[in-house]
Amino acid sequence: MKNIKLQRSVASTLALFRKEIYSYSISPAFFGIAIFFLLFTGIWLFNLQSFFQRDLASLRSYFSAFPLVFILVIPALTMRSWAEERKIGSIELLLTLPFSQWSLVLGKFFAAFGAVAALLVLSLGVPISLSPLGRFDGGVIFTEYIGALLLAASAVSLGLLLSALSKNQVAAFLGSVAVLIIVMLSDQIPWTQSLPATMNDVLRYISLSYHFGSFSKGLLDSRDLAYFVVTTVLFLFLNTKVLLLRKWS
Repeated sequence: MKNIKLQRSVASTLALFRKEIYSYSISPAFFGIAIFFLLFTGIWLFNLQSFFQRDLASLRSYFSAFPLVFILVIPALTMRSWAEERKIGSIELLLTLPFSQWSLVLGKFFAAFGAVAALLVLSLGVPISLSPLGRFDGGVIFTEYIGALLLAASAVSLGLLLSALSKNQVAAFLGSVAVLIIVMLSDQIPWTQSLPATMNDVLRYISLSYHFGSFSKGLLDSRDLAYFVVTTVLFLFLNTKVLLLRKWS
């Protein structure tokens, strides 16, 4: 019986995932987001960070742009996930189908996460094209991409949660941008404000970019890995509870 339920749950998740990923693949907005992502990170590396003038075989400055660009890119990808379903009334249909809340949430999550992963795959053109210019450490670049995926997973799950709490796409986008600014850049506040040491530690700990920092240095820290996994699961769990409230309200 448990195996049958698990199979049904997996099938439900895959069905919603295929529907969502297909909608991303045919959406002009996704291609616009991809162009923005590549332009932003490219300008950041070659213009703002003066990559060629540094004469250093490192892409750490390139990956430092990811927390910033995710503040806009991920809300743009997740804003429609639940808010649009709620606006057009299709969320009621989804909640009446024999799908568990986890199946619905994971289907949406893996689709949005897959869209971000596709952007990261496109960004591989930068290290590949620059590799003949110096002796880049492939292990460090691999770790940086692992960190980018974990950062994206946590941010996507948060964006989906905020989309579920919003009445429309605009509110979902603006709310996600505002919250991501806080959780991405809270570690920068101690540099601009004189705060107690305990408060500084809290602000650094809740910062996604702070935990991404070790990966951007090529370090695979289990504490940062655990942070991203826990926050991703937490936001997805809260998303299931929001859907449950919607179902019975």
